Amino acid sequence: MPSFSSHDDWYAGLKALCLDDFPKHCRNCGRTFASEDEYFRETRSIRPEITGLKGVDDPDDGPLVEVFRNCVCGSTLLVSCCSRRDDSDAGHRRRELFDKLLNFLELQGLPREQARGELLRLMSGERSPMLETHYGQLAAQARKLGG
Repeated sequence: MPSFSSHDDWYAGLKALCLDDFPKHCRNCGRTFASEDEYFRETRSIRPEITGLKGVDDPDDGPLVEVFRNCVCGSTLLVSCCSRRDDSDAGHRRRELFDKLLNFLELQGLPREQARGELLRLMSGERSPMLETHYGQLAAQARKLGG
């Protein structure tokens, strides 16, 4: 099983909750969670210091991530997620580049979480006006220094 350096890596590696898990029913109180969005919105982490994620290598489905969360009644619920983590050489190179970009933006004074969110936005095909502005400022500074 691949190693993950942080809880964020796990969350980023989740592709989609398996459709067979929804609707999800709490056997203790009967509450129903119709979708993965509802599941994450209306349940709580087991404990703040625990992600509630467990990697599993299923012989039929391949790598899965089990997500444990607590219903509002306190009962622990489980859904399985398919992992989208690319463990190829290209996937490792992309993660290394992402980390370098993230570190660069942090050194430029952007809060790490904000920079991470903006980079993820770009990677999903959205525009990032904040990074476009930041890039413009860096380009202007470089022009001043160079000419």
